[in-house]
Amino acid sequence: MEDLISLPYKRKVLDEWIYASYRMRGVESYTFQFHSHHEYEIYFFCGGDCKYLINNRIYELVPGDIILLDGMTLHKANPWGESIYTRSVLHFSPTWLSDLISTLGIPNLLMPFKKLNNPLLRTRYDENGQYVDGQMKKISGLLTEIDEELQRMGKKSELLEAEVKLELTQLLLAIYKMSKKELAQVNSRKTEKEVHVEEIASWIRDHYTEKISLDRISSELSLSKYYVSHVFKEVTGFTVMEYVMGCRLNQVKFLLEMEPDLSLAEVSSASGFESLAHFSRFFKEKVGITPSHYRKNKLQPATQQ
Repeated sequence: MEDLISLPYKRKVLDEWIYASYRMRGVESYTFQFHSHHEYEIYFFCGGDCKYLINNRIYELVPGDIILLDGMTLHKANPWGESIYTRSVLHFSPTWLSDLISTLGIPNLLMPFKKLNNPLLRTRYDENGQYVDGQMKKISGLLTEIDEELQRMGKKSELLEAEVKLELTQLLLAIYKMSKKELAQVNSRKTEKEVHVEEIASWIRDHYTEKISLDRISSELSLSKYYVSHVFKEVTGFTVMEYVMGCRLNQVKFLLEMEPDLSLAEVSSASGFESLAHFSRFFKEKVGITPSHYRKNKLQPATQQ
C-alpha cells in the first residue's frame, strides 16, 4: 500500500460549492485526521480494509457502502491492512442547491443528511450502489470539464454548472429513496473492543469541555487505564487525547463562526482549553491560521452578500 499514494487534490472553480474525487486509491503520507466541515458529504467505499469512525460509532466497511455525513459531526477513516484503500467522496453546499430544490418542490430532499444521524447505506454494489457510483463519476468528470472550459474560454460555463446541479439532484433523489427503504439501518455485530471504544468516545463527547485524563476515563467506565489507551488506538487509529482535542477543535470552529460576539478567551474556555496561549498554538498548528483569521474568513462572505 505504501507505494500507492493519492495524488494531491487540484482545486477547481466550483470548490466553494461542490467538489468530488472519484476512486482515490491508496493513502496520503500523513495519518487520516479526525475532522469536520460545513458541507454535506457522500462517501462511497470501493475497496480495501477500513473502519470508519463517526462521532462515537464505528463501521467496518464493505465495498459498496455509502456513508452520508452532515459534515459537522466529527468523522475519520481508518484504513489498515495490505489491500489498496479505494473510495470516492463528494462534498456539496446545501445553499448551492436551495433555489433548485425549492423550484422543484422537493423540500425533504436533504433529510437523509439532516435527520438520519450520519447513516450507512449497505448496497453491496447492487443496482442502487452502481447508480450512485456512476453518478459520482459523472459529476467528478463534469467538474473537471468546467475547469478545462474555463482555461480555454476564460470564463465559467453556466451550462455545465447547471448540468452538475441536475446530476447532483438526480443522485440525491436516489439517495433519498434508498434512505426511505431504511437501508441506512445497518446494525452490524460489534466486537467487545468496538463496544468499549464507542463507550469511551461517547463519554468523551459528553465531557470534552472538562479536564480529562486517562485515569478519569478508566475510573468512570470501570476499565483499566492501559486497556482504555491501547484499545482506543487499536480500533480508531488515534489516541484518546487526539480524539479529545478533535472534539475541542470542532467546538472552537463552531463557536468562532456561530458566536461572533464571544471573545477568543471565552471560546477557548468554553471548548475545554486550559489557557488561551495553548488554544492559540494548537489552533494555528492544526488549521494553519490564527483563530482570529479563521473567524474573519468565515464571517466575511456573509457581510459581503
